[in-house]
Amino acid sequence: MPHGKEIFKGDAAELGRLHESRWQWLEQAVGPAVALPTEYPDGYHVPRHRHSRSQLLHALVGVVLVTTRHGRWMVPPDHAMWIPAGTEHSVEMLGDVSMRSVYVMPDAIPGLPEGLRVVGITELMHSLIVESEKLPQGSELEGRAALVMGLLLHEIPNLPERPLGLPFPSDPKLAALCRRFVAAPSPRATIDEWADAAGMSRRSFTRAFHRQTGLSLSTWRQQACLFAALPRLADGEPITRVALDLGYDSVPAFTTMFKRMLGTSPRGYMRGARDVGENPRRTGGPIAA
Repeated sequence: MPHGKEIFKGDAAELGRLHESRWQWLEQAVGPAVALPTEYPDGYHVPRHRHSRSQLLHALVGVVLVTTRHGRWMVPPDHAMWIPAGTEHSVEMLGDVSMRSVYVMPDAIPGLPEGLRVVGITELMHSLIVESEKLPQGSELEGRAALVMGLLLHEIPNLPERPLGLPFPSDPKLAALCRRFVAAPSPRATIDEWADAAGMSRRSFTRAFHRQTGLSLSTWRQQACLFAALPRLADGEPITRVALDLGYDSVPAFTTMFKRMLGTSPRGYMRGARDVGENPRRTGGPIAA
């Protein structure tokens, strides 16, 4: 298994062989944790698979869509998804993705999460993940390397779970509408417009959407707008610009939505982004199938 960053290019068959090689190597690797960086092209799909190690899947850049039999999770930058060992899952890249994954033995330390969850990544954890990928992989670590990886492992149970997931419907037509909305979110989209685009009656659409996501379209749109806003606010963009770009008529309207969804105002969130010891910069969360 080569060390360093892997950039997956080529046709689907070649990419599949590369992944099979990685999974086989992971099953033979020793040590409590292995950190592997990978660069993926837009649209790449990792087929359903499972491994004997749990996975902390962290996107530095880009958005990934993780699918299991339990549901779907959308993981934006500066979030991570915890995937317990033995969980069958697939991963789809929405845009070019710079991924950092830490594969953890189930008994590496006490207190590791037992279920699927999306967590906020603190500055400490971000630094530990970036540093861990520079270490020798697949062997027992000593000295400083063991201390870095040990601290990373003990930080995993402390990562805050965020109930702000963005569910994607299983119906291809509805999922396509959601993807278009994520690319250009706006609070002005109506149920009738979505129903017409899906070729469904209003009643059939609302029932199908709620059944497949666990959310009303109104709540789903608010969460999608919030996901679009968080990275920009964390990067220091003015609240007014973000609110108007997302189609809100005023900053108070945007602030009301933001506070209802996140429990704090945009200014409070931005203060938290500068004080990651108390609040992670961005948030993510689980999804209903």
